[in-house]
Amino acid sequence: MVCVNSTDKIQPTNSLLLKIYITFFKLGSISFGGGYAMIPLIEHEVVVQNHWVKREEIIDILAVAGSLPGAIGLNASALVGYKIAGIRGALASIIGSLCPPVMIVLALSVLFEKFSSYKAVQDAFYGIRPAVLSLIVFAAYKMGSTSIKDGISLIIAIMAFGSMVIFDMHPILIIIVGAFAGLGLMPVKSAGSRKDGV
Repeated sequence: MVCVNSTDKIQPTNSLLLKIYITFFKLGSISFGGGYAMIPLIEHEVVVQNHWVKREEIIDILAVAGSLPGAIGLNASALVGYKIAGIRGALASIIGSLCPPVMIVLALSVLFEKFSSYKAVQDAFYGIRPAVLSLIVFAAYKMGSTSIKDGISLIIAIMAFGSMVIFDMHPILIIIVGAFAGLGLMPVKSAGSRKDGV
């Protein structure tokens, strides 16, 4: 077991790199739905199971991963791997995450046309869709319970959600506005905390 916090730097031994690869290979194998559906699984493996990253840190990593181009699951894998063991850790986690879906997609591309019309296959996909949705909702709940700690963060979250639903605002714009809102409101919050402490 290796516990990594914001100040720890560990040497990326071959055994650690192999464990990172195996962990993300497993995640890539069971993360049906990809993207946001991977978030609760990544959090469980790196925070609860292996204690590589703190819960607060994984929320920050996921926020950065979601704001970057590309799939959030793969971005998060790279950031977590880098956090644990630098560039070699990032490569191990990316390769581990990519191997299972690439192999599965290659196999399915050969078989899908032949079996997609079968009722059993259609029924399986029918059941997978709500299961994936539940993973995404659970990920949103877990991230929200860690990220929303006070009234200010709750207001930012409600405004961001409303901007997407009502005004159809682009997610990148919401992320940028949220970042500036945090920068603008944190000094106010800090001043209020110091005042209360006096």
